[in-house]
Amino acid sequence: MTTAYTIDPWKFAQEWQDGWNSHDLDRIMAHYHEEVVFRSARAQALVGKGELVGHSALRRYWAKALKHQPELKFQVQDVLVGHEMLVIIYSNQNKNLATETFYFNAEGRVFRAAACHQATRL
Repeated sequence: MTTAYTIDPWKFAQEWQDGWNSHDLDRIMAHYHEEVVFRSARAQALVGKGELVGHSALRRYWAKALKHQPELKFQVQDVLVGHEMLVIIYSNQNKNLATETFYFNAEGRVFRAAACHQATRL
């Protein structure tokens, strides 16, 4: 990535995974800008909004999600790099695949992110 900041994609992915597996919301939120915009169909299902704006809204959603899944555990499978962004491909404790896409600002903090989860086959 050629930007004003340096992000090691695999280091970021490891820190992201470790934060989630610790279930420590402060650790999870540390990567995100205060005005982050996050999109997820799971958020829509759990809190009634598929787009969350700001630390407070995102933190409330993730606190609720962690409460509903105390066994939650992520395992990074791969990391894809783009221009000032990256995508983490990971599986959860049930072996379901998901991705999280992160867009970084000039300080290297996530200002936009989106999660996609493995579709249920018909």
